[in-house]
Amino acid sequence: MEAVIHSFLSGLPILLLHFALTLLMLGLGTVIYVMVTPYHEVELIKQGNVAAAVSFGGVLVGLALPLAANMAGSVNAFDIMVFGAVAIILQLLAYRFTDIVLKGLPERIKSGEVSAAVTLVGLKLSISIINAAAVSG
Repeated sequence: MEAVIHSFLSGLPILLLHFALTLLMLGLGTVIYVMVTPYHEVELIKQGNVAAAVSFGGVLVGLALPLAANMAGSVNAFDIMVFGAVAIILQLLAYRFTDIVLKGLPERIKSGEVSAAVTLVGLKLSISIINAAAVSG
């Protein structure tokens, strides 16, 4: 029993550091996404736009998946930062590519079309799952 408690106490600070670092990377990725997105989802959400809220929720989950996979496979904080940055960059490039390929989707989200937001979330989460597998391997 004593060994378990000792293991817990010695591992807890590392766990908390990795968790906090991954949350920080999620926040950073989200801020960068908001800056590069073709529409201002946060403002649209404040105005009650459900499509923007669905889309933004997809972004949060879409960024969290590869970051979580990265954290699970990382051995130290530096590893989390390097591969977390790679995961964020890949995800943001994929999101931007999706916005370019699916012309008109941002405008449809701005106008509150939930079906467009759900389609966008599906595409972004699909990319996120593949990204998560890439950074965890």
